[in-house]
Amino acid sequence: MESTVEPAEGNKVKVSVEVPADDFEREVDAAFKRMAKEVRLPGFRPGKVPRKVLEARLGTEAARNDALQHALPDYYAKAIADHEVDAIAPPEIDITAGQEDGDVTFDAVVEVRPEVEVGGYSSLRVVIDGPDATDEDVDERIEHLREQFSTLETVDRPAAEGDTATIDITGSRDDEPLDGLTAEDYQYRVGAGNVVPELDESLAGAKVGDILTFSSEHPGDGEPVDFRVLVKEVQATVLPDLDDDFASQASEVDTLDELRADLTRRIAEVKLQQARMALREGTGDALGELVEDDPPEALVEGEMQTRLQDLALRLQAQGIDLGDYLRATGQDPDAFREDLRTAAAKAVRVDLALRAVATAEGIEVDDEELDAEIASVAERVGQTPRKVREQFEHNGQIPLVRSDVRTRKAMEWVLERVEVVDPDGGPIDRDALLADDDADTDPEQDS
Repeated sequence: MESTVEPAEGNKVKVSVEVPADDFEREVDAAFKRMAKEVRLPGFRPGKVPRKVLEARLGTEAARNDALQHALPDYYAKAIADHEVDAIAPPEIDITAGQEDGDVTFDAVVEVRPEVEVGGYSSLRVVIDGPDATDEDVDERIEHLREQFSTLETVDRPAAEGDTATIDITGSRDDEPLDGLTAEDYQYRVGAGNVVPELDESLAGAKVGDILTFSSEHPGDGEPVDFRVLVKEVQATVLPDLDDDFASQASEVDTLDELRADLTRRIAEVKLQQARMALREGTGDALGELVEDDPPEALVEGEMQTRLQDLALRLQAQGIDLGDYLRATGQDPDAFREDLRTAAAKAVRVDLALRAVATAEGIEVDDEELDAEIASVAERVGQTPRKVREQFEHNGQIPLVRSDVRTRKAMEWVLERVEVVDPDGGPIDRDALLADDDADTDPEQDS
């Protein structure tokens, strides 16, 4: 088999393949054997009808067409592998000779992954929140703890925001109480805003014994609802004192200083991981913006389908249908698909940019790195590296694995050179973020 590749119109190439008649004859013979299993002739067992008998009865045209149908995809796959054609869509195949006899020739026009050029990738600037725990962070966390360990104290004054009012509330329409909007002895935090806005407005300044009436829209269907509220008790929130007793009650340490130190450490750990993820995401965003042209629709659609299948599989493992998931999360299917498309297009841009970086900087993947990647996959799936390699080779996925490692290496190359600053423009130690980084380094996932 011989093959050539030449540019075609648009972002496509034309792969021309020629298969000698003698080579193709083996495919025709295989086609006759397949046909023998389907044909029933008197005096012959199924699958044992000789080729000459089939030729006499059926002719060679049917077998040759069957051979073309079965063999052309393999010939095409070998040709693009030999020429390292990075096809991103199914080919359009035109058989130019050999349908009746002789050498078989065909042309396959296929869209390929574009090679983009990006500039400025070695001097990107990414803005993220700093990884350090500030006094404000610790103070905010302590206030949350004080809220958790607060108590309620009955007061003889009008209700104010932050107080807890015990109320009887009736939401009705046409004098009929509505489920979910009617309750007795309901304890409501004034200002919480989790029923209707008018409830908070009416309770602010109300006293025990007051009867409040107002109308509002139903939080579910938006239709008018009449409310009647009886204020039965007003309680103030009493926060615990900031002392060692509070620290020992709210945590496993004994003093307030120890509590602040413990919270500082915990917050810093979380913010460090958040900063690491933000650095990768921000770098991916910046790289994607360097790609000026719109990515090919075939790549975007392929990425969309991959993401959709991954989500469907995760939901299926939990016994959840995708449609049920969208309804439960209040997502419109069309809007969901549009968001998915946006994310897919973004991921494709990042991938194209990283491939461009790898090409420009001569980043390649040697056999040792490929072996390490296969060993890592094998460990994750609980198989031997040899078995995983055999599966990759059988499915023709070795080039894909090598490409994935190459783009990850390109991302690391860029990350080691990016300038990292906080929202005020202050420098952030990039090397500290990259050191022992256990964050996901898959550029498509990060994007």
